[in-house]
Amino acid sequence: MWLQTTIFATTLIIALTVVPWYGFEVGYSWSILACAFVFLWANGLSITAGYHRLWSHNTYKAHPVLRVLFALFGAAALQNSILIWASGHRRHHRHVDDIEQDPYSAKRGLWFSHIGWMLREYDGNKEDFSNAKDLQRDPIVMWQHKHYLAIAICMNFIPPLLLGWALGDIIAGLLVIGVVRLVISHHTTFFINSLAHFWGKQPYTDENTARDNTILAFFTYGEGYHNYHHLFQNDYRNGVRWWHFDPTKWLIKASTWIGLTKDLNRIPNFKIHRAVLDMQFKRAEQKLAALNHSHEWLPQWRQSLDTEYQQFTQSMNEWNELRQQWYEQKRLKFSAATQELSDELHRKWERTSLHTRFQELEYSLKMQSKRINFLTLQLATA
Repeated sequence: MWLQTTIFATTLIIALTVVPWYGFEVGYSWSILACAFVFLWANGLSITAGYHRLWSHNTYKAHPVLRVLFALFGAAALQNSILIWASGHRRHHRHVDDIEQDPYSAKRGLWFSHIGWMLREYDGNKEDFSNAKDLQRDPIVMWQHKHYLAIAICMNFIPPLLLGWALGDIIAGLLVIGVVRLVISHHTTFFINSLAHFWGKQPYTDENTARDNTILAFFTYGEGYHNYHHLFQNDYRNGVRWWHFDPTKWLIKASTWIGLTKDLNRIPNFKIHRAVLDMQFKRAEQKLAALNHSHEWLPQWRQSLDTEYQQFTQSMNEWNELRQQWYEQKRLKFSAATQELSDELHRKWERTSLHTRFQELEYSLKMQSKRINFLTLQLATA
């Protein structure tokens, strides 16, 4: 752990002392700052799109060219090899908030989850690749793991030196593109382990400490929608709404247009609406329980909530029936090719009808969510 401590301490001290001194005495050109920004984003997106969503959670498939780029620029972020990073992150999801088994459990405090867990040896952060057999079969992952130190050193010195030389200021290149970029890259990633478990909202689940935070999403390439991610970790998106700031999602999606990514996993909207409604019902029940039972309108609100829950249960039952029919249609789609054309046309019509009903159910849940949210607001002001 002495190596991590030395790197964190040295880079931070240089960033807080030498960097501003050199800027005051000599100054930094806009071209140096622009290169540092681009390199920072290359590091950050290699961690979020590569280390995290590709290798830790298998939310999509990527072309070898993109995977090599992620391996190189991810190593430049100095957050360990893909294998070590991803196996530790999988343990975090499996044992989230467990103070013994979660490598960076938020239950042990903000400092511990941010950086403290890397500064000394704990049982929870010992290397264990038993949950990463798939990664051990990945030649790019194992190449980077085997040569990680050499790759990391080259990626942290060669680009800053070359860019600094090309722009006429090697020292500025080392200080800004090298040191400052690295410090920012470290702590924006660490924010997800720490602040994203302490600050924000929990619209999807309160079974763990993860939270959604738009401000954090802005600084972490879209990773701030952490409450959603901990419930739906296999979705390639963290910011599930179109307006959510999630450049990692945009990069992964845009890469499909040029053949660099494919098979993007998306959680069905119905499941997302269901999670939101579950939380809204839970909070409405909690608010009702906390109210003074002498209120004369309390039985009416209780009845409204019960009615909404019955409708929710009915929608869920219908969803499960439709899903079973959908699976049956998919099975028929791949059945023997000797079936009559008329039967195939009939099945296509049935699949279209099922799809339409799925959309109707999703819209129904969305409207119900708005009603429950309105009821909850009324309870809050009662």
